[in-house]
Amino acid sequence: MTRVTVNVDGGARGNPGPAAIGVVVRGPDEKVLEELGEAIGRATNNVAEYRALLRGIELAAAHGADELELVGDSELVVRQVEGRYKVKDATLRELHAEAKRELASFDSWSIRHVRRESNADADRLVNRALDGADG
Repeated sequence: MTRVTVNVDGGARGNPGPAAIGVVVRGPDEKVLEELGEAIGRATNNVAEYRALLRGIELAAAHGADELELVGDSELVVRQVEGRYKVKDATLRELHAEAKRELASFDSWSIRHVRRESNADADRLVNRALDGADG
């Protein structure tokens, strides 16, 4: 059994505007296995959050995880993936469906919402990627 925790964050400057994602993958011992921050072009905040989630799921699988805990500071995305909020936006519906498909390949998964301060590592990667994209 390989369990990983993945912190994800996405953001856009302007909404929509230049956007980026941040992903931090940690092993069972909380040791960072991988960090990723990358610009994703122009997007809304919510699209960036979903793109970060999808990239986090992909990286967890690449690290051989069969148990996955996702952590994010977007209440909307977390609640939609949990099934507590409806997904009304057509673009988000596609991204949501893709996330649910990808999550099905894990033996178990969970997702939880945290305040931005508790997601600082992923947030830092988003801002670093945005700063690089701006300059």
